[in-house]
Amino acid sequence: MKKEMRILSPTAILGYGFPPASFERGMARRPDAIGLDGGSSDPGPYYLGAGKPFVDREAVKRDLAIAIPAAKRAGIPVVIGTAGGSGARVHVDWCLRIIREIAREKRLKLRAAVIYADVPRPLVARALAAGKVKPLSFVPELTPETLRRTGRIVAQIGMEPLMAALRKGVDLVVAGRCYDPAVFAAPAVLAGFDPGLAVHLGKIVECAAIAATPGSGRDCVLGTLRKDCFTLETLSDARRFTTASVAAHTMYEKSHPFLLPGPGGVLDLSKVGFRQAGANSVEVRGSRFVPGPATVKLEGAVLTGYRTFSICGIRDRVMLGQLDPIFAAVRAAVEENFGRGDYRLAFRVYGRDAVMGALEPERDRVGHEVGVVIDAVAPTQAQAGTICGFARSTLLHYGYPGRVATAGNLAFPFSPSDFAAGAVYEFGIYHVMEVDDPAELFPAKHLTIGGGR
Repeated sequence: MKKEMRILSPTAILGYGFPPASFERGMARRPDAIGLDGGSSDPGPYYLGAGKPFVDREAVKRDLAIAIPAAKRAGIPVVIGTAGGSGARVHVDWCLRIIREIAREKRLKLRAAVIYADVPRPLVARALAAGKVKPLSFVPELTPETLRRTGRIVAQIGMEPLMAALRKGVDLVVAGRCYDPAVFAAPAVLAGFDPGLAVHLGKIVECAAIAATPGSGRDCVLGTLRKDCFTLETLSDARRFTTASVAAHTMYEKSHPFLLPGPGGVLDLSKVGFRQAGANSVEVRGSRFVPGPATVKLEGAVLTGYRTFSICGIRDRVMLGQLDPIFAAVRAAVEENFGRGDYRLAFRVYGRDAVMGALEPERDRVGHEVGVVIDAVAPTQAQAGTICGFARSTLLHYGYPGRVATAGNLAFPFSPSDFAAGAVYEFGIYHVMEVDDPAELFPAKHLTIGGGR
């Protein structure tokens, strides 16, 4: 077993970019692997449901065109997880087309492993009937009806399928939806390093320099694993890791302060210690991985309608003091004109409670002006446009108590004022499924990309 292993993370999400100088400094440290997190469920269910990437194609190509040739020259693998943004087959294939272009243009020959994360609906149906599908703490139970309405379903790939692909000595792994830390942890665990340390390191570096200070999603960092610890190091003089920044990011995206569940077990951080190891580096000890039942997290998107929205501003102090009764009156007018119907109408007030909604503790503190998004969702795009347009025109001319002017109540920054946003998706599936062997869900397809040197 090697005494240490170095993992280079160039960017928080593939396509976010990175400074060439930081990347070159990282390559000069002779990393053993390059990890690239290609996406997340953070942007919501639309991209999974629609089968579209959420990062620009040219931006992704730019990052890969730097990282892949450099890794090939160094003889180290590149591991890409959640390719294409949401990690369904359509997203992985989109990413593969970009890689093929790069291989042709750079005259590269790449031994690649492709791992799809799509899960057949009948398999989920059988698991649901057997009581092996459980909701996360904040979502409802999965029903057969919701499963029927769900389009693409993906499962988070853990370390084992990535490790199996890397054992074949590939230049490149392109994987569908991944457990974010697995991309960085898999090469290290394969090399014999402690899974707890490797997964914790992966949790930090999958966000690249976001965990540094000042944070940035578009700068490179280096993680170095040793037998009983790991260190994190920035690769730019403009930022540094501190014990506070690393500890803060350790708490990021966690429902429990010490425990982080994932595929095949739980990362236990109750005994973790942080030490400033250098001006821009931090050493971490005490991370522990506790094996558990074989499970995978499922994600699936359901089409719920079509959206039209309008953006406007309100600056009348009298009107600002009575927004809720005015909105209620506009809703009543819409219902009177079109009936209750199968539509949703929301007024999102920026400057009052648009960010936190009903959880906003200072809802009564309204500034001298607010922005309002009139948001209509209906079964068809035409219906959404009708509801939004009627609500917008009614609010524009609504005669509220104390109103003096006879002109419009709203200021519109754009013309046209209404925007058809297209299909609306929700996460119908955000559940954990018990499996006999997670690796069986994710077989690797091995292929050669390009025909260069």
